Amino acid sequence: MNFLVHLLVVAASLGVATYMLPGVTLTSLPAVIVAAIVLGLVNATVRPVIAILTLPLTILTLGLFYLVVNGIAFSLASWITPGFYVAGFGSAILGALIVSVVSWLIGSFARSGA
Repeated sequence: MNFLVHLLVVAASLGVATYMLPGVTLTSLPAVIVAAIVLGLVNATVRPVIAILTLPLTILTLGLFYLVVNGIAFSLASWITPGFYVAGFGSAILGALIVSVVSWLIGSFARSGA
């Protein structure tokens, strides 16, 4: 049940990112669901490896480089998923940031019981 709720939250967040950023495009509802699944898998497998490899740079930049790591994961998910397109790396970083913030907002709103 938690997986399904998390999947729907990420899918909604991807929809918000698509609406807000002209550089992020999702072509259909099935593409949104597949993109949410792929993004979750990339975040669970690839992003930790990239984060460990770039840890010195992340520390040196006081954590700001982690935005780049999230952008790489977002770009990779769009590269894997048909129907999910990101125009450039700047759009990937902003898209990852929007998805993270919206997911956090929805999650905190849902946990508060409202």
